[in-house]
Amino acid sequence: MYHINEGNEQATDGLRNASNHLKADPKAKIVFVAHSKGIRFLLDGAKDANNSPYDAIVQDLAGKGVEFRLCAFTLERGKIDKSKVIQGVNIVPSGVAEIGLLQAREGFAYLKP
Repeated sequence: MYHINEGNEQATDGLRNASNHLKADPKAKIVFVAHSKGIRFLLDGAKDANNSPYDAIVQDLAGKGVEFRLCAFTLERGKIDKSKVIQGVNIVPSGVAEIGLLQAREGFAYLKP
């Protein structure tokens, strides 16, 4: 489980790490959980520092089984409409709670790029 909460630079590192992770272990179950400043890369039109859209890499990884979960509390606090979230991203009630559930109930390792 990759925890993204610091912004686009961290998201870029996490996406690269996940791509490498899948090259090393193609059957790995990978979930990204984003909250706070970390949700930006999962919104329509978001681009990295090189002006490349995040949507393409997110969709590529999703096609390989990677899941992306975004915090509803963060959307509410930022007054961001759910329609701004890119396709294929699941909205969960709380990003922090989701991290706890993945670790405690599903045995996920915690990774923070």
